[in-house]
Amino acid sequence: MKELLEYRVKLMSKLAEATQEFCSACRACGDPFTKVEGEWTVHQIASHTRDVNKMIYGVRICQTLNEENPEFKGFDADAWMADHYDKNEPLENILSDFSANIDDLLNILQNMPREAWSRKSRHEAMGDGLTLQLWVERNLAHIEEHLLTLKRIN
Repeated sequence: MKELLEYRVKLMSKLAEATQEFCSACRACGDPFTKVEGEWTVHQIASHTRDVNKMIYGVRICQTLNEENPEFKGFDADAWMADHYDKNEPLENILSDFSANIDDLLNILQNMPREAWSRKSRHEAMGDGLTLQLWVERNLAHIEEHLLTLKRIN
């Protein structure tokens, strides 16, 4: 049990660190409209990462915490970007929103009961028994994935 508690504390710490590193890497790129590995720019990656954190993983975490076994739909990142991306939004606003969203999420995670980490949810493609902890882990993995992409160009 002690190891699990330590893991969760470390998980929250890594989420905070990855967020800071991600924001720093975005700022270090210079021109936010530089293409990065494929078709997306630094600006698009920042917008996407913020939106997925808030609208997908943040929502899944909060619903899993507050509802009984909620079910989640799949997410089409390209369709979301096509409908919601704003190239005129300042990069600093995106990064500020992202940091604030993570701070809010960390506050929730730090103040919820220990047993809440094991609350379950469902996903239309992934199935049943998906814990709140899993959504936190996937959120961190998503941020780290895009952070690695940004580090390759800096």
